[in-house]
Amino acid sequence: MTLDTPPATHPRRSRLWPLLRDVLVILLIAVLVSFLVKTFLVRSFYIPSGSMETTLQIDDRILVDELTPRFTGYERGDVVVFRDPGGWLPVQQVEPLPPLVAAGDWLLSLVGLSASDSKEHLIKRVIGIGGDHVVCCNALGQITVNDVPIDETAYLNLRPDQTAPSKVPFDVTVPEGSLWVLGDNRDSSRDSRYNMDEPSRGFVPVDNAVGRAFLVTWPFNRFGLIDGHHEVFAGVPDPDGR
Repeated sequence: MTLDTPPATHPRRSRLWPLLRDVLVILLIAVLVSFLVKTFLVRSFYIPSGSMETTLQIDDRILVDELTPRFTGYERGDVVVFRDPGGWLPVQQVEPLPPLVAAGDWLLSLVGLSASDSKEHLIKRVIGIGGDHVVCCNALGQITVNDVPIDETAYLNLRPDQTAPSKVPFDVTVPEGSLWVLGDNRDSSRDSRYNMDEPSRGFVPVDNAVGRAFLVTWPFNRFGLIDGHHEVFAGVPDPDGR
């Protein structure tokens, strides 16, 4: 009489698969949550130029609040990241990445750990919002917003011998739904002043704004909030007609 041989069992393998399945589910959920956060809440960028020194330094890593401005709008003093309205950035020849590197960068960008498109965006400080009359400069070398001079010494990076905040004069009224923006490092910033001949006439459509920069995350010794210096504009009245 022969006995049937019982089927071989693999208890270790049977225990391993549920664990791997749970890990994969957790990873997929984490990627999905990170993607939603990056798309609708917070996004990471790095600073590619010195136009905002000393507020922001080259290669600073920052976080941008994408959600709040959708409800509150932008205020004078906000530091904003925005897409090129057209002609602000020089045409760049981008070398294609190797396939594996490109795939890795794409995955990291989904969760906000890569910011390879930072050079396709600009970051400046909002000086005028829709309806504002912004002029440079008065007899004391100050910018005025709705006929009120503003003292920008809290954030401007000027040479010791420089008194006026801009070498380029301007007298503009900001269209509704647009922003007038300037860099804190005025001598090294191709901002609204230098793009008045472009199709945007120097204005940034609010639709081009990604969000409000609010935190420096790297390098660690510069970790901290980004100051909007809204007190500088506290005395500026609303535009006429509001």
